[in-house]
Amino acid sequence: MSADSMCKALLNDVPKALAAGLVDMETGMLLAVKTTDSHPQEVMDMLAAGTKELFEGDMSMMIDKTFKKSRGDGSAEPYFKEIIINSKNLIHLFLRIPAMPSVVATVVCRIDANLGLVVTKGRSIVKTETV
Repeated sequence: MSADSMCKALLNDVPKALAAGLVDMETGMLLAVKTTDSHPQEVMDMLAAGTKELFEGDMSMMIDKTFKKSRGDGSAEPYFKEIIINSKNLIHLFLRIPAMPSVVATVVCRIDANLGLVVTKGRSIVKTETV
């Protein structure tokens, strides 16, 4: 599936989705984005930078390393797989793509969306795909 196709699937299939994007964690670049509204380029740039910081910022990496060490996990696989942020009006779901853990899919939904369905639909889309 292409990056654009995955964003379209997230936008179309996740309940009350308003935007979807893919971020390459190695480069910090936004690979693709689809929204129901237009946004300034600086907002898109912040999405990529913010996603990278959430998953690979200094404190996140320290927690990752500490959790792995305490559990005897010596793998290089990232510890954090998903992050959910609820803001005043939105649900922000960040999912590592299992087949490509260096890529994070993001979907933003209205706050009144069913969180369980948002997570389930998001997971089902990224579960077996690569971009």
